[in-house]
Amino acid sequence: MTGEILTERQLDRIIEMAWEDRTPFEAIKFQFGFPEKEVIKIMRSNLKQSSFKLWRKRINSGVSTKHLKKRSSEISRFKCSRQQAISGNKISKR
Repeated sequence: MTGEILTERQLDRIIEMAWEDRTPFEAIKFQFGFPEKEVIKIMRSNLKQSSFKLWRKRINSGVSTKHLKKRSSEISRFKCSRQQAISGNKISKR
């Protein structure tokens, strides 16, 4: 998928998903078709160098939820239970 042109919205969503601890790389691949190596390239080319280094350090230092094979079987969803639902780009009120 290298060389595919992404919209700004798609690019923002991939970066957001990559930063989320509970979203595994497999979810990004399922939704956008990019394997982990491509996500790393996307992050490297779209983040400041310091931000990219911080992200890589987090991913490599035991964030086991980023890989389905390493994640606990007790985790069955991609988002935090405390995350509010988003509808039409507006945060839903409780």
